[in-house]
Amino acid sequence: MQGKNILVLVCIFLTIQTKAQKPVINILDSGRKTSLRGLSVVDNNIVWASGSNGTVAKSVDGGKTFEWLTVKGYEQRDFRDIEAFDANTAIIMGISEPAIILKTKDAGKSWYKVFEDSTKGMFLDAMDFDADGNGVVIGDPPEDYFFIASTRDFGNTWGILDKKTKYTKASKGEAFFASSGTNIKYARNNNSQAIVYVSGGIKSRLYVGGFCETTLDILQGKNSQGANSIAINDNKAVIVGGDFANDTLRLANCILVSFDGGTTNFSYPDTPPHGYRSCVEYITKEKLITCGTSGVDVSNDGGLNWQLISGQSFHVCQKAKKGNAVFLAGSNGKIAKLQY
Repeated sequence: MQGKNILVLVCIFLTIQTKAQKPVINILDSGRKTSLRGLSVVDNNIVWASGSNGTVAKSVDGGKTFEWLTVKGYEQRDFRDIEAFDANTAIIMGISEPAIILKTKDAGKSWYKVFEDSTKGMFLDAMDFDADGNGVVIGDPPEDYFFIASTRDFGNTWGILDKKTKYTKASKGEAFFASSGTNIKYARNNNSQAIVYVSGGIKSRLYVGGFCETTLDILQGKNSQGANSIAINDNKAVIVGGDFANDTLRLANCILVSFDGGTTNFSYPDTPPHGYRSCVEYITKEKLITCGTSGVDVSNDGGLNWQLISGQSFHVCQKAKKGNAVFLAGSNGKIAKLQY
């Protein structure tokens, strides 16, 4: 009888422990007239976000409080991506009409223009920077060629890549999604570095260094379908997407990638994310988070199996560049923090 009691206590303890270990999303701020798709977490304390209606949000205390800013003169603009370097310095990307990039060095009090392009059809989608200040921005293909510009000085000056190189030609109906600013990444392997990005729409492809493209076995064929985001950790990567017009569909919405000696290998989850996902991020080497309009999933085994932890809608999730804090952002000015 005593043995049975001990067994019951062990089962109760394991049940409580399992429940305690389940990640929890804590809402920090919400209820504002902006859709946040840009998110940059500098460290465990400094968090920047950007979105529609010229909105920028900033916290320097780990999300306990946020300062909400409206960029003067750009009140109607949609800033779909942001890159922050510290508590005072950040870059925001305005997608079109015209496409612009602004920078602040005084914590958002003032912003100045570092890039502008009024070309018809210009639409910027995402940016990424490395720790040395090298940056890249990509946009939808005006005149059938992807737009790519780069910087080597933390975004102070930009140079446009030749629009008609064979490496930037888009297929008919192929474009990028401006859903979370995470469909382009710098990938570093040993002493080399390459730009990796994914496209979507009628055709969805993976580009590595601009020199190699591979059609992805992910849901595609409609303008609302395709890859939305890529996360990279050493020689591993995870790509997510799906169909934002049918955001509970789990069909072909996630791909696992390994880069091995110049070759790219693909595999697929045993348990995929629970619907369309616009962003994915590594938390540790094996632990990941992905989010979209139909919920948030986590994986503890490198993306092989995904567990739904929330049905709440988020556009973007990011881990601190220097630290372990994970934040999320979405519509109605919603910002949250992952407790894990």
